[in-house]
Amino acid sequence: MALDIDLARTFLAVVDSGSFVEAAKRVYVTQSTVSTRIRVLEDQLGKPLFERSKAGAMLTPAGAQFHKHAVAMLRVWEQARLEVSLPPGYQAALTVGGQYSLWDGFLLDWLARMRTKAPEVAIRTLSGISSALMQRLVEGTIDVGVMYTPQGRPGFEVEMLFEEELVLVSSEPRPPAAQGGKPGGRLGRNYIYIDWGPEFQADHSLNFPDIVTPGLYMELGSLGLKYLLQNRASAYLPRRLLKAPLAEGRLKLVPQAPVFHYPAYVVYPSGGDAEVTARVLKALRAVAKQTAS
Repeated sequence: MALDIDLARTFLAVVDSGSFVEAAKRVYVTQSTVSTRIRVLEDQLGKPLFERSKAGAMLTPAGAQFHKHAVAMLRVWEQARLEVSLPPGYQAALTVGGQYSLWDGFLLDWLARMRTKAPEVAIRTLSGISSALMQRLVEGTIDVGVMYTPQGRPGFEVEMLFEEELVLVSSEPRPPAAQGGKPGGRLGRNYIYIDWGPEFQADHSLNFPDIVTPGLYMELGSLGLKYLLQNRASAYLPRRLLKAPLAEGRLKLVPQAPVFHYPAYVVYPSGGDAEVTARVLKALRAVAKQTAS
């Protein structure tokens, strides 16, 4: 009996979130649709896959056994879809997902390197936070994920690439003292809050609890850097993007400001295309080495 790919995708969303409600949000359907799909899947397999309770949905032994097959099915489907639509002149296709903040100054450099070193590989890219990227890896809709906080999952390899440092810099002549988490500590009226993801949000709230509504909020770090270079302001930015502005004196490190450290990792399935994976890792390691130097 043919199995609808959407059923497998919905099953994995419930497994990953532990909730029918959260799974509905991840696959963009209603909760009743999720319930119907799981019921259809259980009818096809002849076994209950989840134990439902107020605490959420837990896998049954049959569900745990089916899990590895659902993952494999989605990977095979996604690979088949990519290979069928492969443009002429290309030998392989690759979908890469990266944390928003890791594209500027790292993944874009890696992408350029791949186009030079492996021009026969067609590459599709997307951005997201760590949890969303891990979900896509589990579903098989991306082949490689580069992120700050990977989740340990069976069947996936995790490798640290480099350690990200977010530092507070300013283009003002006299940068404000930033005493993180201390009474009276301030970031100044010209502070820009750049959203570097959930990890940064948590650390920022811990160190600067008084900043509830920043005067200026930005989602894209690259825009924040451009704004800082053209206006008097301060913001947290990755140190790897600041070598030239700091050396030229266009930006200054803010004294006493806490520095936030986030190791960057690459995550990929153990059973992927070994040749393509090797090329991806070689290029990522080379760019990571340049970034850390």
